[in-house]
Amino acid sequence: MNSIRVSQLLEDREYDLRLTLVAGERGLQRRVNSSRIQKPGLALTGFTEHLHPHRVQVFGNTEVSYLRTLPEERQREVLDSLFQEELACVVVTKDIEPPPALLEACERAGLTLMRTPLLSSQFIQQVQAFLEEALTEASSLHGVLMDVFGVGILLLGKSGIGKSEIALDLVMRGHRLVADDIVDVTRRRPGVVYGAGNPVIRHHMEIRGLGIINIKDLFGVASVRERKKIELVIELHEWDPQQEYDRLGVEDRFMNIVGVDIPLSVVPVRPGRNMTTIIEVAARNQLLKQQGHHSAREFAEQLNRAIAQGAMRRSMGEEVE
Repeated sequence: MNSIRVSQLLEDREYDLRLTLVAGERGLQRRVNSSRIQKPGLALTGFTEHLHPHRVQVFGNTEVSYLRTLPEERQREVLDSLFQEELACVVVTKDIEPPPALLEACERAGLTLMRTPLLSSQFIQQVQAFLEEALTEASSLHGVLMDVFGVGILLLGKSGIGKSEIALDLVMRGHRLVADDIVDVTRRRPGVVYGAGNPVIRHHMEIRGLGIINIKDLFGVASVRERKKIELVIELHEWDPQQEYDRLGVEDRFMNIVGVDIPLSVVPVRPGRNMTTIIEVAARNQLLKQQGHHSAREFAEQLNRAIAQGAMRRSMGEEVE
């Protein structure tokens, strides 16, 4: 399971969490493994059955006000009991001054206590967005990612097989480059994988004989995009006359990327094959499949019906004779 250190919440600048450390510095190395946030209202009364470990606990005005209604000794008992659980950290919202008992309990438990001026609802929304981004499963692949007719196509193949040249030809035809050479992939939600260009080489492409070119500068902003959902993988192979290639496409193949199965096509490359056109057709065919039309299977079904009808006619003719 993916997780991040609590200290990374303090380091955030992009999501404007505006957190400051109040107590429990020893807990900064604890892990957060869920983007779900909890407000421990009922847990403060002793009902901890649904308290989940390793989650950010948000103390808003309701929780702090309730604590202050309790005698100090009872506050310590409640908090010590609550903090026996493997919590990730505690965040007090609305810049509320934490009760002394809360400060002391966090120090005793080695649990980080932070404060933010944001309202509870606003902080929860922003920290969930931060955690969803930080906890997503990610990897990097060597390949080219293109947006062809709105379909995210990942081109794979060994170095020198012509992936970048094919991508350049696709850009010339009006399609969009997402990433060349290094594709950073992330699983954004169940069953969905996005790819993006590595920040260091984004919008750049290596063409042997020309060197490094900037696609955005050469062809304009409409020729590139920052990220794209990966919907089809095309693996380019050098043509091998001894190898059998799929000629019907009835059976679907898949490639697993960060835990998600993506449709896969293995396409042989040899001189004279117009790879750009083949990839455009693959994109159109993928669009048809997404709409419920599987051309290869429909053809196979028609062929099977024709064969069955022919066999029936022959059988009836034999009976007549």
